[in-house]
Amino acid sequence: MTFETQHFALGDFELESGEVLGGASLAYATRGELSPRRDNVVLFPTYYTGRHCDNLKLVAPGRALDPRRYFVVVPNLFGNGLSSSPSQHASRGGTKFPSISLLDNVVAQQRLLTERWGVARVALAFGWSMGAQQAYHHAALFPERVERLLAVAGSARTSTHNWVFLEGVKAALLADAGFNGGDYETPPLRGLAAFGRVYAGWAYSQAFFREEVYARLGYASAAALLDAWARDHQQWDANDLLTMLSSWQRADISANSKYRGDLAAALAAISARAIIMPVNTDLYFPPEDSRWEVAHMQHAELRVLDSNWGHVAGGPDRNPDATAFVEAAIRDLLEDG
Repeated sequence: MTFETQHFALGDFELESGEVLGGASLAYATRGELSPRRDNVVLFPTYYTGRHCDNLKLVAPGRALDPRRYFVVVPNLFGNGLSSSPSQHASRGGTKFPSISLLDNVVAQQRLLTERWGVARVALAFGWSMGAQQAYHHAALFPERVERLLAVAGSARTSTHNWVFLEGVKAALLADAGFNGGDYETPPLRGLAAFGRVYAGWAYSQAFFREEVYARLGYASAAALLDAWARDHQQWDANDLLTMLSSWQRADISANSKYRGDLAAALAAISARAIIMPVNTDLYFPPEDSRWEVAHMQHAELRVLDSNWGHVAGGPDRNPDATAFVEAAIRDLLEDG
């Protein structure tokens, strides 16, 4: 089995919006072997500015996601530069690229599971941040296909405050005249840098900066950390970032014909045993939102991750203590029964 990037051809893929994305492709990677009964699948979608190589840091022998026991499938978000994205789509590049929802992402992922391997049910749907939002969508839209759910620092619906945060980072990018409404010939580097700098202030907590935790990561100052975030985001295509950001802003497990905006009903329909894990200092996926969601679910437990790292704490292998907490939850779920 190859561990390199693989591509699943979706053909003319009809989107939730009614548009058709011709020649659509879902990039993914796997670890482990599918069991004869096809009952050892862990679905682990990527997050905003994440790719499968980032998630796979958690997959190794002896870890909670042990490839000797589980078949781990990591699909990439549309818009992340590997799956169909404005930056690399032959006929729908740049501003011609259509609007993509998280429903579109999970429908494509379900097709991958069923058409590529004949998988009817996953043992665990798991993700961090936007990955958690996708896992939530799988559990709500395909409840018979998800046995367990672990959502780390993510929500069933993007809150209004979360939407406002994203409007702020988006505005920083759009303010670069070089962006030119998305029809740029060269990357709008000033806007991308501004995007990264604004984002960094939200990704970590107030305590992270007050206690100078950034020094433990090798940064001499808060300004140095912001510089690193600016450089990192300059490596991304601006339209790719905006495609994923739009998916995030509109994320809602109930915004579909099945639930017609009734979030409580969508949450109640989740039959999976679930652990919902917010970070206590997360500035845009706060525990208060998760507590409300858990109260409306059948078999859910709230486990709050205590960390001064803010949202970033829950990321794959970002923080050793937080990672241990996340992996304990994975084991609790997968070893139950």
